[in-house]
Amino acid sequence: MEPSDRLDYQASIDRPRLSLPDGKRVAVFLVVNIERWDIHRPMPRQVLTPPQGASVLPDVPNWAWHEYGMRVGFWRLKAALDNFGIAPTLAINGAVPAAYPRVTQAASDAGWEFMVHGFHQTATHLVDDQRAMIRQAIDTLRDAGGHEPVGWLAPGLTETLDTPDLLAEAGIKYCADWVIDDLPTTLRTKHGPMLTMPYSVELNDIPMMMIQHHRAEELFDRTVAQFDRLYDEAEAQGAKVMGLAVHAYISGVPHRIGWFEKALAHMAARPGTVFWQGRQIMDWYLKASA
Repeated sequence: MEPSDRLDYQASIDRPRLSLPDGKRVAVFLVVNIERWDIHRPMPRQVLTPPQGASVLPDVPNWAWHEYGMRVGFWRLKAALDNFGIAPTLAINGAVPAAYPRVTQAASDAGWEFMVHGFHQTATHLVDDQRAMIRQAIDTLRDAGGHEPVGWLAPGLTETLDTPDLLAEAGIKYCADWVIDDLPTTLRTKHGPMLTMPYSVELNDIPMMMIQHHRAEELFDRTVAQFDRLYDEAEAQGAKVMGLAVHAYISGVPHRIGWFEKALAHMAARPGTVFWQGRQIMDWYLKASA
């Protein structure tokens, strides 16, 4: 199905007003992305291009750039989140538990939600058997996370026109690839409805830092600007959901982590803020919109 077949257009000003519990205004959907980069493949992205523009394998410097995030950056992010009592959603490749069991176990022990992030960190369009890949990733992460995965975020938000049907067939209840609203919406699939989740392509440290090349403080400035606007709008319009995406090898480095911590402090200081996992937002939305 085309997107227009799956999704009715709905103006935000026409949506019913929804309320969060206890007078809260904004549910922050904070996603930490954890991946395995295969040294035998081209890297998912590059921070350092090779001399003479050559295409090289193995790409050791960019592999190591990401590896730093798994060895060091993840633990900085986790310490910051622990300090505020936040158990986020973890977008995690199915290949991560075998490659990084220490990271996987720490996230599971801390009660983080495991949201399936494909199996390998590669575009969905390059997967030979998408149905098998989805089921393998779900099965692996169910065991690793200790709970049934209900959410999906594709590597690079990549989908074919068949992906929503295959996700719903496998039991996925919400998908974060459709960044179309400040509230969840409903997608039609061949196997029943599935929710979209308000993720973000701009409140995301990859485009912000690695593509747009902003200074480190942009992470704070943009997060606060987005949050404050939604917080103010929610007073008159009803509940809002704000997606924020970070990666261990980007926001977990020493020159950025402080800005991430300041952004958390700003949001946590507002009494109308709740930090919810995707599955919590899903459960609230289904009940509130019924």
